[in-house]
Amino acid sequence: MPKAEASAVSSLAPAVAGDVTATAVQARQQTEGEAHQADRAFHAMLARLTGGISPVALLLAYTDWLLHLAASPQRQIEISQEAVQDAKRLIESAQQYPKPDQEPWSLIKPQPQDRRFARPEWESPPFNLFAQAFLLGEQWWHNATTGVRGVAKQNEAIVEFSVRQMLNVLAPSNFAATNPEVLQKAFQSGGENFLLGWQNFCSDWMRLLSGGKASANAGDFVVGETVATSRGKVVFRNELIELIQYYPVTGKVHPEPILIVPAWIMKYYILDLSPQNSLVSYLTGQGFTVFMISWRNPGAADRDIAFDDYRVLGAEAALATIEDIVPGRQVHALGYCLGGTLLSIAAATMAREGDNRLKSINLLAAQTDFTEAGELTLFINESQVTFLEDMTWQHGVLDTTQMAGAFQLLRSNDLIWSRMTRDYLIGERAPPSDLMAWNADATRLPYRMHSEYLRNLFLDNDLAEGRYLVEGKPISLSDIHTPMFVAGTLRDHVAPWKSTYKINLLVDADVTYLLTSGGHNAGIVAPPSEQGHSYRVRTKPAHATYTGPDEWLKTVAPVEGSWWPEWTKWLAARSGELSEPPRMGTAEGRNLPDAPGDYVRG
Repeated sequence: MPKAEASAVSSLAPAVAGDVTATAVQARQQTEGEAHQADRAFHAMLARLTGGISPVALLLAYTDWLLHLAASPQRQIEISQEAVQDAKRLIESAQQYPKPDQEPWSLIKPQPQDRRFARPEWESPPFNLFAQAFLLGEQWWHNATTGVRGVAKQNEAIVEFSVRQMLNVLAPSNFAATNPEVLQKAFQSGGENFLLGWQNFCSDWMRLLSGGKASANAGDFVVGETVATSRGKVVFRNELIELIQYYPVTGKVHPEPILIVPAWIMKYYILDLSPQNSLVSYLTGQGFTVFMISWRNPGAADRDIAFDDYRVLGAEAALATIEDIVPGRQVHALGYCLGGTLLSIAAATMAREGDNRLKSINLLAAQTDFTEAGELTLFINESQVTFLEDMTWQHGVLDTTQMAGAFQLLRSNDLIWSRMTRDYLIGERAPPSDLMAWNADATRLPYRMHSEYLRNLFLDNDLAEGRYLVEGKPISLSDIHTPMFVAGTLRDHVAPWKSTYKINLLVDADVTYLLTSGGHNAGIVAPPSEQGHSYRVRTKPAHATYTGPDEWLKTVAPVEGSWWPEWTKWLAARSGELSEPPRMGTAEGRNLPDAPGDYVRG
């Protein structure tokens, strides 16, 4: 070979080698990508069988518990002795039956929130014995799955929760032969209750197969006709929200409008149900101008909508529209549930940028620190989050049934088994209600947003710990100096009140914390016309010393009644003098529909 040619070949060799290497890398990356997609598809298929629960996460939790229990002989002896003692007590109690003077629930009482055995029929033998045997077994399993030294706290909680769910299936209240209410109904109706129950079952099954999302308990509640009926107009629309402005019902209004940012894991009209329990109606009646965001229900094509898109296209777009309608006015911003988390992120971002458009920040059952976020966090670990990501990746969204099922599982006794007993064994439907109709009107979550929500907030707790990035830069809740009104609910299973109370540790602002009776929804929807509500409230100035939640609960006296008047009094004290109502919308929004708009029907 001539020297020149050899030199040319030699000079080309690195380039050729580089091309070969690049091609090999691309081929390897493509192969890994295809394998990754195959893994995701397999996980998505598996999720349909497990209800979205990662079997790996469950197996790791049980392995942790079982191995540590196997290495704890003293703990084994203790739980064995407890089993023997419980059996002995139960046998002795059975031998003494029946005694006229014997008190019901003489061995063990159910938890206050457990209403499965609350009716008088359960106090008679042998049903009292059935219930006590079950409750003793339930207590024994709780003690056996907790308190084992060395087990990770989250794994212990996973095991205890999953065992409790399995025991709930076996409760005597779930079976006709051991449920006195069912037997009594059968005797009274000549067995007709079982026929009616079968009809209810078939009706529900056909509704499920047909893909119908309306609940059998939704009744005649129709959006825009019997629920979400407050008069208003959509004044702005983009690809993610419709912004509703409600008509004033008083001659003069406070100059600062209220912007409500609801969660997008639910339809907005939880705060505008029937006229008698509508927060929107109550606020307009108190002389406030109210704006409400109505989120569009995403579909598979919206899989890449990011969490921050909800801030930009939601809260920021709404504030910009309000500024066009009422220029120069500060806004009372209210966020409910996940909407409150989003509002906190938006407020911290605005504080970082020196934006002072917020007059007050109001959070209802909203979390900003997710370290104690209740039983929703049981399966929030790397294994479970990856599994959920793969499940939503295939469909582009977290489906409505998966979302509803997760919340029902947290209160399975009330929302699953008690309902099935009533519907299918007793043969009676619960009376339809606006809350049931709203609860059946489920929504979906985009794949990317759902993944970022689980990872950045639940798994890594970035917002509370100063790592949450907005536009590439971290935000800090401690930059918030705007007065805050924060409401938690005493029996919240979605946003536990002690978790919402942590806002006192995170912001540098005056915080008025209110704890109301009830749960995540019923505690918030608490109109003054309803009886049975109560609340506790106290304001902590920005530089006051911290009081822990347990001490706070002991030292703050309860007040009977709805918390709504307390809040509107707080808002009025931070609002200007009454003035003429603002105009309705802008010229650009003239052709948009009246409330409740179009997105809520999606």
